Amino acid sequence: MLYKKTYENSTEKFKKMADKVQTDPMLLKYHIYPEAGWLNDPNGLCQFKGNFHIYFQYSPLDENRKEIIWGHVSSPDFIHFKRDNPFLYADSPLDKDGAYSGSAFIKDDEINYFYTGNVKYDGDFDYINDGREHNTIKVKSRDAVNYDEKELILTNSDYPLDITKHVRDPKIYEKNGIYYMFLGARSKEDKGMVLVFKSADLENFTYHMRIESNDKFGYMWECPDFFELNGKDLLIVCPQGLQKEDYKYQNIYQAGYFPIEIDLENKEYRLGKFKELDYGFDFYAPQTFQDESDRRILLGWMGMPDAEYTNPTTKYKWQHCLTIPRELTYINGKICQRPIKELKKLRQENEYLPRGEKLEISVFEALCSKIASEFKVKLRGDVTLTYNNQTLILNMGESSWGRKIRQVRIEEIENIRIFSDKSSLEIFINDGSYTLSTRVYSKNMNFSSDDLDFEVYRLNPIKFM
Repeated sequence: MLYKKTYENSTEKFKKMADKVQTDPMLLKYHIYPEAGWLNDPNGLCQFKGNFHIYFQYSPLDENRKEIIWGHVSSPDFIHFKRDNPFLYADSPLDKDGAYSGSAFIKDDEINYFYTGNVKYDGDFDYINDGREHNTIKVKSRDAVNYDEKELILTNSDYPLDITKHVRDPKIYEKNGIYYMFLGARSKEDKGMVLVFKSADLENFTYHMRIESNDKFGYMWECPDFFELNGKDLLIVCPQGLQKEDYKYQNIYQAGYFPIEIDLENKEYRLGKFKELDYGFDFYAPQTFQDESDRRILLGWMGMPDAEYTNPTTKYKWQHCLTIPRELTYINGKICQRPIKELKKLRQENEYLPRGEKLEISVFEALCSKIASEFKVKLRGDVTLTYNNQTLILNMGESSWGRKIRQVRIEEIENIRIFSDKSSLEIFINDGSYTLSTRVYSKNMNFSSDDLDFEVYRLNPIKFM
């Protein structure tokens, strides 16, 4: 249990860790990373009274995930950031083993936060069917910094009888004055699904329906996110337990979405075909929000739960980061992710990089719109991006920290946009129809291609105030 007082009494330890973080030669320049310790899922994303608020799963005193709370950064423009004090602590009987993931919903000049309080009993339990509570908890805030008392909204007894104790990650959607809460769940038959509860007042929720595939599609669906985009209803989930294929489901867990036709009032729906949101090594638990300009913005965790590797950044007392913010559109039956326009403010003067030449550079944005039918790009050192036989391959060489190849079938490539940071790569293909996000640890910073010409921008760092 990490109380506020425990954290505040650990100032010296935290400062030593934070100082160590700043010595890492691979420290990121324009991504949100933990000031010290561990970071995972983005939580509570919202824009409130002009300011963007980004919360995240956070273990500030341990770089290997221990005693999870909510961290917090805020920004007026996605360029200048403030590292706010941690927001939620695991400081009550409802969440004593972790303030787990959740979301924000703004109503009447208040932010309503819903999250999962994790409680694990001592004893010989499997912690799936027995031995744990996944409590749905609510707090309210008028300033995105302070909140009122924690309120228990749902607990194990409120979930259907055929559901395990794995019910988590609440997200709110409002329609016609009714508030629907989407929760990721795992049945006792190990089938992943989304449970939907409804409320007329954001306080009293009752079970309404479930959303599941006809056939078993993973044993757990985490991080549900339901929204409408360009006239289409979409359901993001993170299925666990999918069988790996040559060109799909290549990570241990996946992040993607179902196009869905749904009548929430009458409990009727039809799921479309599941599509992955990202084909890189490090992308999970994405969350979206609608900003005050009506943009649908996504951030994801550039990490992977239960991965078989540990980032070398642990030597410097930190681990993981969030993706750059991405604006979503829905075009030709597909979610497209494009880096938000604010990131252009990080650009320095552009440079032309003709094929056959190289730049010794690691922090940059590169664009190419004249694509050869086949190509190879050296992203840095032994890290390459190749395209042939309608297959795009990201090969990490020896810079992967144990990870090797990711590949995706793409019929035709029209344009490429690459965001490279000190220890990350985010690659956008065909205006964001396909993305590949991954951490990378190479000391060789050469960027070149014998097949493509690039327009390159060196990027300034974001500023933490």
